[in-house]
Amino acid sequence: MANVYSLRIGMLSRRVDSRACIWNLALLGVTLVTILLVLSRGAVPLSPREVMHILLAPHQTIEGNAFIVRELRLPRVVLAVDCRGALALSGLILQSLVRNPLASPDLLGVTSGASAAVVAFLSFGAGMLGQQWMPLAAIAGAWGTALLIYLLTWRHGVSPYRLVLVGVGISALMGAVATGLLLLSPFNTTLSSYIWLTGSVYGTNWQDVTSLTGWLALVAPLFVLLARHVPIHELDDDVDTSVGAALERRRSALLLLSVALSGTAIAHAGAIGFVGLIAPHMEKRLVGRAFVSSVLAPVLIGANLVVVSDWVGRTLFLPLDLPAGIFISALGSPFFLYLLIRQRHH
Repeated sequence: MANVYSLRIGMLSRRVDSRACIWNLALLGVTLVTILLVLSRGAVPLSPREVMHILLAPHQTIEGNAFIVRELRLPRVVLAVDCRGALALSGLILQSLVRNPLASPDLLGVTSGASAAVVAFLSFGAGMLGQQWMPLAAIAGAWGTALLIYLLTWRHGVSPYRLVLVGVGISALMGAVATGLLLLSPFNTTLSSYIWLTGSVYGTNWQDVTSLTGWLALVAPLFVLLARHVPIHELDDDVDTSVGAALERRRSALLLLSVALSGTAIAHAGAIGFVGLIAPHMEKRLVGRAFVSSVLAPVLIGANLVVVSDWVGRTLFLPLDLPAGIFISALGSPFFLYLLIRQRHH
């Protein structure tokens, strides 16, 4: 059993799970090593020592190997870490919120809604408005789909069971809309849309990283405010109400937070699926179920999944640069089937 300690600083008090701390530190170390190795491998191989020298010398002239590391490889690694960390947190919140281990932004229609909005934007709006507005289209699609699901689910409150059923239906509908738009789009738009729908951090620059960081900074205060309320939603609704929880208000706010996290991530790196499903399950196996103490673990796990997948797509199939989403889906599909089979036997 994990040892839990109380940390008190003045009037503030926080329970600290020693098991969660150990695993978080271990995962952080693995993540840093993974990033270092990924930055050193590519069409131009570098040694980890040379990469460390480049990263620790910020005033060095950006040319040659320094340009490769700091301007080509590092931005896509940072974007992959931020985006998939946000998706992993979104999945963790959703699984607790609907009390279903199969819940994720993909299953509940958020990813499909963002995808349909982006395909529509690329087909009809990018020529007039410019590509810089594409993240806003994805976020609007994710939020609009979530609102539609919420309204269709509402019946004297929102039932987690109805939320999943309606989400699956809307996800299929949005997928059909995206496919229909692809058929009506010009060839060059269809090609761009397919790459985005698969999920990729190819061509990422520091402007993309800055944009993502700004959106996540807006979401962060909401996460800090609501994180401690997540565990209570894993209980039965009657129990939640009996302990005085403002059930519907907090459930709505947590759903809003989950959509904001996933919509922001999808907007900047495409519709990479299954990260929001896999990372929370791996986190619970390693760290346990204490949400606040273990919140860093799914972020690091999700980040490692995408960073490694992007590295595989970038290096093992040269001169091609394959989208990371291909390899995440290859891992996520059997994992989803495993969870489905395990649920049948419980």
